[in-house]
Amino acid sequence: MEFKLTEEQEMLQEMAHDFAEKSVAPRAADIDKNGEFPQDLFDTMTEMGFTGLCIPEEYGGSGGDDIGKAIVVEEIAKKCASTAGTLSVHMVCPSILLKFGSEEQKKKYLPKLANGCLGAFALTEPGAGSDAGSARTTAILDEATGEYVINGTKCFITGGARAQYIALIALTQPEKKIKGMSCIIVEKGTPGFTIGKVEDKMGLHGSETAELVFDNCRVPKENLIGEEGKGFNYAMIALDGARIGIAAQAVGIAEGALEASIEYAHQRIQFGKPIAALQGIQWYLADMATKTEAAKWLTYYAAYRKSAGLPHTKEAAMAKLNASENARYVTNLALQIHGGYGYMRDYPIERMYRDAKITEIYEGTSEIHKVVISRALLK
Repeated sequence: MEFKLTEEQEMLQEMAHDFAEKSVAPRAADIDKNGEFPQDLFDTMTEMGFTGLCIPEEYGGSGGDDIGKAIVVEEIAKKCASTAGTLSVHMVCPSILLKFGSEEQKKKYLPKLANGCLGAFALTEPGAGSDAGSARTTAILDEATGEYVINGTKCFITGGARAQYIALIALTQPEKKIKGMSCIIVEKGTPGFTIGKVEDKMGLHGSETAELVFDNCRVPKENLIGEEGKGFNYAMIALDGARIGIAAQAVGIAEGALEASIEYAHQRIQFGKPIAALQGIQWYLADMATKTEAAKWLTYYAAYRKSAGLPHTKEAAMAKLNASENARYVTNLALQIHGGYGYMRDYPIERMYRDAKITEIYEGTSEIHKVVISRALLK
């Protein structure tokens, strides 16, 4: 067993690190303050091939594996969790198409998603969060026209306000409930599809979270991904991959907070010496570094299993649970190390502290992940 990256992964890490340092870091505070989606940064990530990671070159992508994808998200999250989160969740839509879509769908959508078109995944509803099986949005086939007629509302959709393509989970056979759910691609601008409320959030201000409203929205039958009635299964498989992405985001937030704390501890003078000389601060940093390193390698292990085609539901849940709780823990200690300055917006720690919390909630709460893990252990 080798705990080291391949040459290709190291190159990708260096690219992502340089991009984060030179392009993302100088913008992070303004992105958070103004709550604006950083379109220029997304365009640059597209040019660098980040939006096409894990999409084969034959479909216009950059290739690579899930470890490389996690590395990129992690490096960017060190400087701006919003930018990293948008990239991570964008990748869910092409992953569904790649695994379950027809050849025609792959040729039509994957090159666009790899090269500048933002994707979104729409599962959550006002009455169906952790209980995704209670979703009520319907997509009923009109046999006369060969179109699905979609009605309902989705909420808390990352990138939903500007995504060109939505992988939507809806009931095509409502009487069958979970077994009647299907996955359908909906394109931006389709009549009957509108954007509702764009949420005003505690953190991740540069990553738009929107309500999607469907009112007799008609899409061609050809937009069905895979088989009817398999949508819930597809969603759960997609979430396994998404959770690895959020784990990587959480690892990056923690690493960013740790780096900032080390730098501050060297600079801050109290009682005639840098606070880095104080044992209490040293112990804080030791705990932060140890827990973050463990979270990173658990995340990489889940990504490795996914890339290798091995079962990874439990490992993805463990990685996301551990990394997200660690991000909260580390940012809390980082703020404590910074003292009053950490509470001020002149320093990035208060932003990291706010951004960290959502990693315990979206793409499955910590409580849901404990259910997933315990079920795997007790089966």
